[in-house]
Amino acid sequence: MENIEVEKSKVFIIVEIIEYVPNAVVIKTIIKKTTGNVTAVSFDSGEILTEKISPFDTFIQIIEGRGEILIKDHSQTLETGQAIIIPAHSKNVIKANERFKMISTIIKSGYE
Repeated sequence: MENIEVEKSKVFIIVEIIEYVPNAVVIKTIIKKTTGNVTAVSFDSGEILTEKISPFDTFIQIIEGRGEILIKDHSQTLETGQAIIIPAHSKNVIKANERFKMISTIIKSGYE
């Protein structure tokens, strides 16, 4: 699956730019720069983004459904419209107990 940025200067509906795929996590790049990126992500029910640790803060916003975010083994369930910032250098896992879509924003500058 090709992961191309969303066309600039064109209006779009965020929840419609990414579809659910059975038994998969799908990632669609909205903007990707050396200083950071914005992606839309869809999770089918039961899917997990494996544990990771990012050197940057990550802003997560649920745009459809409900997702479970584990930060340093502390679980929080977010619903449509809710957001959270995963702190830099924090162990985290994102789980789909039911299918959902989210926006992930990482800004890589300002850590100097």
